[in-house]
Amino acid sequence: MTTEKIRTPIVCVLGHVDHGKTSLLDMIRGSSVVDSEDGAITQHIGATLVPIDAIKRMSTGLGSIPLDIPGLLFIDTPGHHAFTTLRARGGALADLAILVVDINDGFLPQSIEAVQILRNCRTPFVIAANKIDRIHGWKKNEWQPFAKTFAAQNERVQMKLETLIYELVGKLSELGFGSERYDRVDDFQRNIGIVPVSAVTGEGISDLLLVLIGLAQRYMTGNLTLTADGPGAGTVLEVKEERGLGTTLDLILYDGTLSVGDEIVVAGHDTIIETKVRSLLKPRPMSDILVEDRFERAKSVTAAAGIKVVAPNLEGVIAGSPLRVVVGGNRAPVIDEVMHEVHDIQVRLVDEGIIIKADTIGALEALSKELENNNIPVMKAGVGPVSRHDIIEAGTIKDPLSSVVLAFNTPSLPDAVDTLADPLMSHIHLFEGNVIYQLIDDFVEWREDLQHRMEKRRFEKLILPAKITILPNCVFRQSNPAVVGVRVLGGKLQTGVNLILTNGKKIGHLKQMQMRQESIHEADAGAEVAISIEGPTVGRQINVGDEMYVDIPERHVMIIEAEMLSRLNPDIQQILEEFTALKRKSDPFWGK
Repeated sequence: MTTEKIRTPIVCVLGHVDHGKTSLLDMIRGSSVVDSEDGAITQHIGATLVPIDAIKRMSTGLGSIPLDIPGLLFIDTPGHHAFTTLRARGGALADLAILVVDINDGFLPQSIEAVQILRNCRTPFVIAANKIDRIHGWKKNEWQPFAKTFAAQNERVQMKLETLIYELVGKLSELGFGSERYDRVDDFQRNIGIVPVSAVTGEGISDLLLVLIGLAQRYMTGNLTLTADGPGAGTVLEVKEERGLGTTLDLILYDGTLSVGDEIVVAGHDTIIETKVRSLLKPRPMSDILVEDRFERAKSVTAAAGIKVVAPNLEGVIAGSPLRVVVGGNRAPVIDEVMHEVHDIQVRLVDEGIIIKADTIGALEALSKELENNNIPVMKAGVGPVSRHDIIEAGTIKDPLSSVVLAFNTPSLPDAVDTLADPLMSHIHLFEGNVIYQLIDDFVEWREDLQHRMEKRRFEKLILPAKITILPNCVFRQSNPAVVGVRVLGGKLQTGVNLILTNGKKIGHLKQMQMRQESIHEADAGAEVAISIEGPTVGRQINVGDEMYVDIPERHVMIIEAEMLSRLNPDIQQILEEFTALKRKSDPFWGK
């Protein structure tokens, strides 16, 4: 078997947000991709090829060991929990994985989630216990192997490191994995190796690469396909407009070979696109395809690789689309395969909900998943910029909480902006952002605020429970209307309500209310106020010492009991119970 035909192993880098995944790759490739990411969080899957010669230079322990693999292709995946689907997509592409864990923080939710993804994908992995340089008292030794830098630490720091490692071992045991510090592992098929590293100083990086090469050699020769023969298969990372080239595709080629002149099939927004490869551009080794600005031309590329594809008619291609090479008579099956993958986007749609747009299939799935976790229904989902049609469609949604378009990392077309500026469309809200969890947080905050304001307006119109008694020596007028002083025994007294006695007899209409000679519209329990009542005469229908309830309409009681009860204070709840008990003496089903 020749080296040219051996497929480069794909290594997926996973972990919790801010634990240093991209920084680790930056240290290996000498770049600074992390600085260019919105929110310092990787939003898309990037690909970096690290040739075997570079790995040998960084890992002196490899020495003259004969190696079959041509290098390692690292995929840097999004780390926030919103990107479960993208990480699963990355995990599915990977032969091996690095799970980056901040040794000081230990396993956090996304770390655990990543372990579950790797287990489901049956992907061998190693733990990079990052940020050892942040252990209190750590003496930095740039680019030194772990054994040397560990020996240079004092006993207290060594003990602290051992304690942190065994906390990771304990957590992995809970998750069903045996593990140990990498230099104590005899069989990497039975135990997960934990490699202490620093993405800032380079300490332990050589050991991490050494373990990865060992895993690749063992697993690639045993359980995984080595050859890169056959038609190419890949995933489109980004669709870009390049000066002098037109529309291009950034692609991870994960299987087979792709050559200039090959007929390829990819998915467009509305159709399947068939075209022919005009040119292939490879990023220089140790560079990330998403940020590389200088490429080398290639006639043919063998998996695995991150490459740029130049071809006609790529304008409508969806980022995240599968790409397949057509060979001989397999055109129809290849088209069916691409269509099946695209139509299998995991976005749960309902009859009424918000509209979401994103720049890639994976991001759309991730956005949908996060919205589902927040119980936010989605009516329509699409890849590409926000269009006039999206705005108009959002305007037809009756629920004001759903007249919304959420756009992740995708622009709004000029006609969409013009439509949104129309006063008739003022009820529509467009949320745009480049960090998914922040975009959703903004939407959730807006939704909760609007919900609160809508409920407040609605409940302000409801008549609330109250009980009052007429105070002695406080009859200011006997009738037309009667004006008396009362104490609010419980609940919330409002103007514009009807009153009944505790025996159920109707009294009249409470028109106005004053406290300290100033008109007020409501009074709480304990307040003493003067009220005017249209209808009764003091000494006939009502008397000093009488107790009265506010006569709440049956429909209001039903709304209060169904939607407001838990938010009412105990005092108001008590008056409501007394009032409904009075009403239900004659009609057990009243207000139910």
